[in-house]
Amino acid sequence: MKRPKTLRELKASGYRSRSTKTELRENMIEQIRAGKSRWPGIIGYERTVLPLLENAILSQHDILLLGLRGQAKTRILRHLVNFLDEYLPVIKGSPLNEDPFRPITSRSKRLVTEAGDELPIDWLPRELRYSEKLATPDVSVADLIGDLDPIKAVREKLDLSDEEVIHWGIVPRTNRGIFAINELPDLQPRIQVALLNILEENDFQIRGFPIRVPLDMMLAFTANPEDYTNRGNIITPLKDRIASQINTHYPSSIEIAKVITQQEAWTDRSAQIEIPELIRDIIEQIAFEARSSEHVDQGSGVSARLTISAYENLLSNIERRAAVNKDNDYYPRICDLYAVLSSIVGKVELVYEGELEGPSIVAVNMIGEATKKAFGEYFPAPRKPKGHMAENQRQQENVYEPIIDFFASGRRLELSDELPYGEYQAALSQIVGLREIAQRYFKPKNERETVLAMEFVLEGLHRHNIIAKESPDNKFVYIDMLENILKD
Repeated sequence: MKRPKTLRELKASGYRSRSTKTELRENMIEQIRAGKSRWPGIIGYERTVLPLLENAILSQHDILLLGLRGQAKTRILRHLVNFLDEYLPVIKGSPLNEDPFRPITSRSKRLVTEAGDELPIDWLPRELRYSEKLATPDVSVADLIGDLDPIKAVREKLDLSDEEVIHWGIVPRTNRGIFAINELPDLQPRIQVALLNILEENDFQIRGFPIRVPLDMMLAFTANPEDYTNRGNIITPLKDRIASQINTHYPSSIEIAKVITQQEAWTDRSAQIEIPELIRDIIEQIAFEARSSEHVDQGSGVSARLTISAYENLLSNIERRAAVNKDNDYYPRICDLYAVLSSIVGKVELVYEGELEGPSIVAVNMIGEATKKAFGEYFPAPRKPKGHMAENQRQQENVYEPIIDFFASGRRLELSDELPYGEYQAALSQIVGLREIAQRYFKPKNERETVLAMEFVLEGLHRHNIIAKESPDNKFVYIDMLENILKD
């Protein structure tokens, strides 16, 4: 479609000028009525965060998203641009994206007067109407609002009080758009003060010179509750002027978490890698365990990036094994789960007790607890409370007796994440009755899943302290519990 290039053509087109917040509001209502997908890629917030956010936009509010790390706050803000018009007419050459019908700087007002209906028009795409700034202690008022340019004043023989001497900051340059500040509490209080009048009165001072510029924009902020005590705060007057505060949260269920990880993780590998639901569930459960662990600083949060990184490392470990063994064994094992340790230790903040325990040990225990919980979803508990039990309960308690007897006889079973598949399968097949238990309760679809379930049984019994496990040189050796105690 041909767009108007002059003010005369713009008037003839019937274009209606409107404020940024009105534009966001009207476009959102239109998309809601049309039944469009308004927040693609934002998962788990359908009944919590997103309705509140849409209400804030319909109310023409500035917003603050408050939540722990890894809760899609920045991604949500970047989606706001989709509610702007595809293109916006601006005065050509204006650094403040001024409305041809409502110029706000003295220079643009003069241009409108001189050029009249022949005023040249540019069209600004919606992507350029969104600006974002990460709040850091070194951010200055000049960065956000602007500063006087003495060189320009001398070159053009202008007084320092002249508006045309100003080198505009990022906030005015986002006029008629959306300006976002990430991690607002990290912004120095004196810098936050500079935002006060922009939120309410639309005027500000530069080097003591009062400048009345009616900026038209939506302001959006993110903040982490941890920052309020560790690094900074949002000054009360500024927080009071932010009309809507919306709290974000972590996924409420394993199923939602799996969808997020699958969407975000890099899975485009050189070979097709099949990951069964069991492994996906355990990886997500690791994050849930971390979010309830007494060794983890819950005020810091456990980012969704943990499971995304863990999933990617799991795939990489499977690829590496296939390359080492020069085969096509692209299927996970339980021992592959311990290859994701590097994804955990760097993404959880430990409390004092956790530091004493050691990051790696805490991470291993999280993997173990996640595996143990998943084991309970498929297999009967290895131990039952003492007291009266029905006959079927007594039988169920003896389900694992063949496995326990195998290790009680002094035998061991060694596995590793680099063992060729044939040796891995043969090692697990040594235990009489293990395959039957796996098939009976896990209901595997094929031989590969059966072997995985067999290893899962051993790891589950270890996590219930029925058999012991040693881990020398990244190998996993299952042994009798009593033998292990006596050896220690």
